[in-house]
Amino acid sequence: MTTYITTAIPYVNAEPHLGHALELVQADVLARHRRLRGGRAHFLTGTDDNAVKNVTAARAAGVTAREFVDANAARFAALHAPLGLSVDDFIRTSADRRHLDGVRRLWLASAARDDFYQREYEGLYCAGCEQFYREDELSGGRCPEHGVPPEPVRERNWFFRLSRYTGRLLDLLESGGLRVEPAARRNEVLAFVRAGLSDISVSRPAARSDGWGIPVPGDPDQVVYVWWDALANYLTANPALWAGATERVHVIGKGILRFHAVHWPALLLSAGERLPDTVFVHEYLTAGGAKIAKSSGNAVRPVELVDRYGPDAVRWWLLREVAPLGDTDFTEARLLARADTELANGLGNLVNRVLALVHRSRGGRIAPAAPLAEVAALPAEVDAALARFDFRAATAALFDVVAAANRYVEHARPWTLAGADLDEVLGTAVRTCRELAVELGPFLPHGSARLLAQLGEGDTAAPPAPVFPRLAP
Repeated sequence: MTTYITTAIPYVNAEPHLGHALELVQADVLARHRRLRGGRAHFLTGTDDNAVKNVTAARAAGVTAREFVDANAARFAALHAPLGLSVDDFIRTSADRRHLDGVRRLWLASAARDDFYQREYEGLYCAGCEQFYREDELSGGRCPEHGVPPEPVRERNWFFRLSRYTGRLLDLLESGGLRVEPAARRNEVLAFVRAGLSDISVSRPAARSDGWGIPVPGDPDQVVYVWWDALANYLTANPALWAGATERVHVIGKGILRFHAVHWPALLLSAGERLPDTVFVHEYLTAGGAKIAKSSGNAVRPVELVDRYGPDAVRWWLLREVAPLGDTDFTEARLLARADTELANGLGNLVNRVLALVHRSRGGRIAPAAPLAEVAALPAEVDAALARFDFRAATAALFDVVAAANRYVEHARPWTLAGADLDEVLGTAVRTCRELAVELGPFLPHGSARLLAQLGEGDTAAPPAPVFPRLAP
């Protein structure tokens, strides 16, 4: 019973930003939650090294494509420790032999079904998206994702018979055989497929990228189109796990939905491989109302945020404030307010004052007692929220119990009690906090570990120390 959880693999034409951290943290929560519930989870991420835009950025930097992608891929891999990610595998599409061999195998499997053909093509190409657009897909003549006019391009490429799979894709989406969450994104994909699918270009002239990329088998003058190449990483990283996993879950941003819910399943159908089970689509982060992006000059660096405020505050903001639908604007003031109000003043203060009373009045000993009744429902509430990929609702369920525990302490006033009454109140409060710390683990692994170390086990607890210090000046 293994859940295979993946993120999209980002281009490495620039440094990582907070939007990348959002996706990584969301996937990490899903993986940690599965493990907490006794299941197995395999968490894959990596980098998309083979895009033409990486070659263009390397030229501008005056270095080779290899030097450029190696350096920037290392910056993405370096996110794992500061963000507290439980990554099991990291794949690089330009440097991993299993990926090169896997892409060739998939290409040959589709070719054996006569799903490729060559033809001249002329279209409007956005280098930022690495994608051709139709006129009616543009917004005022500009790419809807990057806001720039696409470039007219004429090429002779290999095409994939995507239109051949229209009916099967429609059946999968309508039946839920391929689940797309949230429902608004499922409806978006359904509308796209119902309008009719056209065949797509799946190669590029090797000369355009100075030969950078994976050569098309049998045609070295062409390289495999970066999206065909990149999507394959989910399978090429571990073909046996992809085939044998109980569930395959992709965590992606809304701008690449079509590739994951249309092109990728069609590729797999063509190659005779297992399909993904779920595509979860998150919204964008903005800064000052503009999408946070490498190309926009408004990138928020996640490692710098962690260095200033710690991983708990950064993860908590990403999970607690980012909306399931609609973009969310980031400011450091909002991050600080959320961390101080809920982590420092809410949970941290609760644990600190309860343990202070335990040590002052009972020498660190805890009498037998049951946790608050609200704790019994918490795991099911978290499970239900994460089953629909609603991280905001999951963290709200946690904080509802924190609020209930604080109300309990305020109402019971243990500092005025003695004897068995005091023992019962403190025992209930400590055991409630222990359950909270366990359930917090997938969301804030660092903070959860510190809480559990203080709260102890059985009938003893450690002395209090600030777990979530206040951050705002």
